[in-house]
Amino acid sequence: MQILIQTDTHIDGNEAFSSWASGEIQADLARFGDQITRVQAHFSDENAGKKDTDDSIQCTLEVRLEGRQPMVLKHNGVNLKQAVAGASEKMGRLLDSTLGKSGSI
Repeated sequence: MQILIQTDTHIDGNEAFSSWASGEIQADLARFGDQITRVQAHFSDENAGKKDTDDSIQCTLEVRLEGRQPMVLKHNGVNLKQAVAGASEKMGRLLDSTLGKSGSI
């Protein structure tokens, strides 16, 4: 599973952050690892660096499965940790539902 991390100009997308985010996503989606070809995660600050408010950090996940259309969802959190955790948890449920219905799990 290839994981690509992108950030807007208001989030420091340094190597440590990319490594941490990739690890979190990898761990949360590991059970689908043989079916996922690529995950793209984009992090943005909805307030463009202004005063923090609830749920201002957005994580958008796009997951590509072999032989299927990409699946995309967004999750907002107070900080990066909550945003990535919420998005990867939602994606896990979506993949469970989608792959479970098709008998692919």
